[in-house]
Amino acid sequence: MEEDKFGLFYEEDVKHAVQKFERMRKNNERCFFDVIEFETIIDFYIESNNSSKAFEAATLATEQHPNSVSIQLRKAKVLLDKGRAVEALRLLKKLESIEPGNHELFIAKGTAYGILGDIQGAKRMFDYALTLDSEEVENVLFTITSVLQNLNYYDYMIPYMLRLVEMEPEFKAHLYDLAYAYEKTEDFENSTKFYLKYLEEEPFSDSAWYNLGIIYNKQEMYEKAMEAYDYALAINSQNTFALFNKGNILSNMEKYAEAIPVYHEYLENEPDSFEAMTYLAECYEKINEIKLAKKYYQEAIEMAPEFSDPWFGLGVIALNSGNTDDSLVFFRKAVRLDDENPEFWYLLGKAHSLKGEKKAAMRCFREALKLDAYYSEVWSDLGKIIINDGLTDKALPYLELAYKVTGDVPGINYLLASFFLHTGSAEKAFKHLSSALNMEKEIFNDFKEIFPQDLLTRKMKKLLEGNDLFS
Repeated sequence: MEEDKFGLFYEEDVKHAVQKFERMRKNNERCFFDVIEFETIIDFYIESNNSSKAFEAATLATEQHPNSVSIQLRKAKVLLDKGRAVEALRLLKKLESIEPGNHELFIAKGTAYGILGDIQGAKRMFDYALTLDSEEVENVLFTITSVLQNLNYYDYMIPYMLRLVEMEPEFKAHLYDLAYAYEKTEDFENSTKFYLKYLEEEPFSDSAWYNLGIIYNKQEMYEKAMEAYDYALAINSQNTFALFNKGNILSNMEKYAEAIPVYHEYLENEPDSFEAMTYLAECYEKINEIKLAKKYYQEAIEMAPEFSDPWFGLGVIALNSGNTDDSLVFFRKAVRLDDENPEFWYLLGKAHSLKGEKKAAMRCFREALKLDAYYSEVWSDLGKIIINDGLTDKALPYLELAYKVTGDVPGINYLLASFFLHTGSAEKAFKHLSSALNMEKEIFNDFKEIFPQDLLTRKMKKLLEGNDLFS
């Protein structure tokens, strides 16, 4: 009860001090505040993320109380909040000579070094701060971990967090923070371990289940990810992020019919999500519900006409239904909106190829390969055009040059093997075919058409038989 009273009195003091400061600002007056009042006001604005007013209060405070270390320290913290680390360091070095045993000074110095990118300097300051006050170690550790988290130095945060977990096992939130830090460093094994430990203590934390789902998803452990998202949704049905991710997993697993109601439920909560609308349309497209697919692609375009994916989706539908002219319109629009997507360029090239526009097709294929040299379907289609048009002799020098620039890429090796085969250079053909198979034999079927059996040498047939690719 006494603590409650004390808390109430403190809150009243804060309210009174802040109101007095606000009134002074509004009326353009000059009022005197004692050190404690200024500390209260500055802390209030720092905690409220109002760095402008915090700086204004700190500046006035240093004018009225120039010898107060606590005020000067707060001013340094405000400077750090504003990203003015060099100025803060200058001030902190002066204060250090006055209070060399104040751990807060060294935490602030460490923060400044961290902002400036000197993480080793920051670590030295933090480690020194931990030696200064044995009774405050837990608080110092907590402050250090908070600083490192805010600065995204998760690798450096983890050792301090492990100490904190050991020293304060009763604070379960530390387990969550540690799990999150491991997640950010992509140490998924330890992240999973600490999320599960946290969930043993806090089984109804939907955010922990959600984060665990993300980790499982990143490791392609889709069933476990789905289970984690289901727990998150059972605890909090309004966790729309979990719904969205669940839909994406089902779609990635090609369970399109199951993904559809999940996306619909998500869209009931987030009706303006053009991305979810596009993914829903794609699911309908995959189960051949073309009318619904078109409907939702068009709705996505109405929501976000500059989003390229639904334009591309309409292009795919048009291409698959034999409407090449319409597909060209949609693919061109998608490429204009996003010219760094190799799939967009590839299918635009494919549409040009179907129209007999070989030069335009080859230009699009080249653009796709600039973005993704491992796109085997593009290499294959490019090869078919060159061979069918009888251009292998002309294309070979360019392809050999591309090989020197690109390096050992499976697709280019398959193409070189085929071209050398067609031009009668059997040994060179064998060499490149062998390299391609060693790198990625699984994609040979994409190129099978450009390796006619009547041209294959006995040595090449034996090589393909040894890889279970020739019958």
